[in-house]
Amino acid sequence: MAAECVPEGPDLKEMGDEDVWELINDNRHRISLGVKPCMLIPYLRQARVLTEMDEDEILSSLKLTNRSMRTSHMLDLLRIQGRNGAMALLESLMIHYPTLYTQVTGRKPSTEPSGFSGLIKCSDLTEYLVRAVTGMQKELQEARQEASRLGSRCTSLEVELGQTLEWQEESRRLKADHDRMRKNLAAAHHDILKLKDEKCDLYVRYTAAIEERSAANIHCSDLNLQVYQLQFELRKAQTETDFERQRSLKCTTPSETQQLREEISTLRRQLLVAEKFTPAREDILAQDLAEARDGHMEQAEQLRCYREENEQLARERREMVEHKECLALQVQKLTLDCEMYQQKSTVIQSQLRELQAERDHAYLSRDEAQAQIARSLAEKDTLRSQLVELQEVFTLRACGAYRGGPNTPGERTFSWESQGSSSDSLPSSPPPRPRLRRMHAICLDSLGECSIKSGDNTPSSVRSQNVEPPCPESLRRREETLWYNRDSSETAECDVLLDNDFVFIPSGSEVEQSVMTPTPSCQSNNSDGLSRASAPPFLLRSRPRAMRITGRVLTISFQGEALLSQLQVVGGNKTGVFVHQVAEGSAANTVGISSGAQILEVKYEQAQQALRMVLEDSTLEEAMWALGQVRGFCHLSLRPNQDAYEKLLLQLQSGEAMSGDSFYVRVNMSLPGGSQDALTVSCNDILHVTCTRPAGTDCSWRASHVHPCQLLDLKTGNLPNYYRAQRLLIRAIEDMSFQPMTLRKAQDKKKTVRIVSTGRQGRNPLWVCIEDSKDKSTGPGDASAPRSCLTLMPYTLVTPHYPPVCRPVLLLPTILGRALDQKLAEWQGFQLCEPELLSSSEHAARLQRSEVLEECEQGGQRCYTLQSVERVMKQGTHCVLPLGLDCVRRLHRAEIFPIIIFIGHSKCRARKLKSKVQRQGWSEEQLLECSRSEESLLDKLPCLYRSVSPDAWYDKTTLLTTLRSIIWEEQKKIVWVEPDLW
Repeated sequence: MAAECVPEGPDLKEMGDEDVWELINDNRHRISLGVKPCMLIPYLRQARVLTEMDEDEILSSLKLTNRSMRTSHMLDLLRIQGRNGAMALLESLMIHYPTLYTQVTGRKPSTEPSGFSGLIKCSDLTEYLVRAVTGMQKELQEARQEASRLGSRCTSLEVELGQTLEWQEESRRLKADHDRMRKNLAAAHHDILKLKDEKCDLYVRYTAAIEERSAANIHCSDLNLQVYQLQFELRKAQTETDFERQRSLKCTTPSETQQLREEISTLRRQLLVAEKFTPAREDILAQDLAEARDGHMEQAEQLRCYREENEQLARERREMVEHKECLALQVQKLTLDCEMYQQKSTVIQSQLRELQAERDHAYLSRDEAQAQIARSLAEKDTLRSQLVELQEVFTLRACGAYRGGPNTPGERTFSWESQGSSSDSLPSSPPPRPRLRRMHAICLDSLGECSIKSGDNTPSSVRSQNVEPPCPESLRRREETLWYNRDSSETAECDVLLDNDFVFIPSGSEVEQSVMTPTPSCQSNNSDGLSRASAPPFLLRSRPRAMRITGRVLTISFQGEALLSQLQVVGGNKTGVFVHQVAEGSAANTVGISSGAQILEVKYEQAQQALRMVLEDSTLEEAMWALGQVRGFCHLSLRPNQDAYEKLLLQLQSGEAMSGDSFYVRVNMSLPGGSQDALTVSCNDILHVTCTRPAGTDCSWRASHVHPCQLLDLKTGNLPNYYRAQRLLIRAIEDMSFQPMTLRKAQDKKKTVRIVSTGRQGRNPLWVCIEDSKDKSTGPGDASAPRSCLTLMPYTLVTPHYPPVCRPVLLLPTILGRALDQKLAEWQGFQLCEPELLSSSEHAARLQRSEVLEECEQGGQRCYTLQSVERVMKQGTHCVLPLGLDCVRRLHRAEIFPIIIFIGHSKCRARKLKSKVQRQGWSEEQLLECSRSEESLLDKLPCLYRSVSPDAWYDKTTLLTTLRSIIWEEQKKIVWVEPDLW
């Protein structure tokens, strides 16, 4: 509207440059204050009167500190452009600041194209105007939105202001009430103080009155006493007066009468003096009264102090009596603990004595074995010398038989019989005497089919297995020791192949092989099988590899001296043991052993005993130990398994595995981490062993802790291997037996050793399986079979199980468990196992199938069975077992793994459950005895258990709550079960 009132100004197109800029300079102050350079610069840039550098200088220069300075500088830059700069400035004002344009030029702004100077093309100008209008519309819309938002905000603020005013009014009212109540409180307090003062005054007055009354009473009693004394003296005086009067009546002389009168007057004066108190006497009496009062008050104060001391002494006496009872309970507890520790010490010492006896027996057996080996070596040397002599004689006889020349009369006739008889004259060796064997010799059964006829007693046992004369005793011994540890299928197959596996070789340096072709009748002369006349009857294989093929398993025989220097193996119990590298030019390379073959077993002879070691599922440590024991001729059973070998190599190269070993063990002792990489473990920890021969360590395994709920490896480190850990276990038991009682009590709080033993006749999964040929002949009923002895185990092999349903619950000790089973079964998610009534036949059948867990009474038909436990488990609830420890192994055989919880308690805790235990017919002493006996049996269980310390509960309710939380935790965990080692 203001622009419409302004008269129409001159036409800008007709004005000169100076006139236009003079017009602008006249309004320079107005333009500098009302214009934003950032809004005009886009149009000025499009009109090409400002460059990009000018824009940066206007908007970013540090010298231009405010908007007016930036606008003024922009006008200076436009002044350089002359008329174009002025026209572009006015056109931009007309677009963005129409009011200011009208004030400067006096003309009404117009958006017609004719109103512009033509600095911008029409299309560009239209486009710019459209963008400007769009921007202004957006700004208008944003302004309207901002206005609406501010309006809503103003409304909310008005509402809040009203609420604030109401709150302020309420606050004023409350403040007035508060002030009024404070005044009332101050007035009441003043009245209370006034009443207290009056009460104190009354107490003072009452006390003064009491004191005055007591003083008056005392004074009255004194006066009564004095009156009594005066009355006594008066009576005495009257008596004397009566006596004198009677006397005066008898003698009435004037002198006596005068004397009596004087005495009477004297007595009357004394009586008057006695009846009156002098001031001095009154002061003395008052002073005595005050002293008596003070003494009375002091005695009252002393009496009060004596009473307080008596009460204090009585309280101290009661505290001392309670402390004495607590000490007596502790003494009884320590006595029980001492007896328990003495029993444990006795058991450990007895086990230690057994271990020492076992060690001494092992030392004696070792000495005997060494002596036997020495004797065997001496006998072996003797037999070798005899064998050389026999070879020479036999060679001469064979040459003579081939040439057909008869024996000369002077020539000594040689036969196996004569040699056998001559051998009887040799010094006898102690039975049983180990024999020298040549491996892969032809079995004696073929001798019955092939008999060689010769005129000069050609020996018929050239294919015997043992180098000794074929006497009847030697034939029997050869049949006993023929092909030790050989399966029946392999024996039958070997009998077919062996006839073509051997040839005779000549003596001397020249060796020429010739295959022995078997004849059905075997009636031809022995010389038919010889290629030359000088061939001695010794055998050599006609092919380089001595192998026995059973399916895909190849048995290769070769000279295995220092076998680990010929072969390099990789793998473990999870993947199998494979040949990795073979030394070039070694005996193993000669017989054709190559990389990728899996080693199943090895057979060899040690200390003149045939041994067989199964390596199919052995660890890398066991396999290398077994192969390192080979010292001579051996047999390797191999299976080609290239795919598994290549898969193992890929895992080793990628770092996915350290070896082919993977098994889980339960640690039976605590091991502190000595070095930085050593793994710190506690007793009953579960470890995952991933490598039994880690690089750079000796006598160590590589193992990891296992997550309790998942098969995940946690912290990894080195662990002593089985044999070093066994020595550490024995040393720990010896240290425990000699420790003082104080240290032993401290260690018992945290279990450090779990004594687990196994029989040598039962295979330990962590031992190398070594079988002796003599063990095969020893039957179970043989009286000469060695008895099994105990062997301590530092680690026990365990397998994981994942129970899909709720596991049963077994509470120990049994007496306390029977008292808590019913209360635990009342909780939601728990149910008590009920016994079944069985007939005699059904009871016998289930007892034979090991389905009876426990009988309710001896000889009765009510029993707890596996079916009753399974019925409760199928309902998705925990079955509470009112049974003992004997049911655990039966449940494990049925793939049922109970949660075993041992409740630790002391005599003080047992008293809190005294009523429930006595209700079951048991006493506290029986409960403690049951706890001690069953606690010693927990280590023999094949699974883990959970213990509740006595400090974790203090009454029945907290104990049941603790048991419930423990059961929920154990249900989530993996169940680790040991194999039966006996």
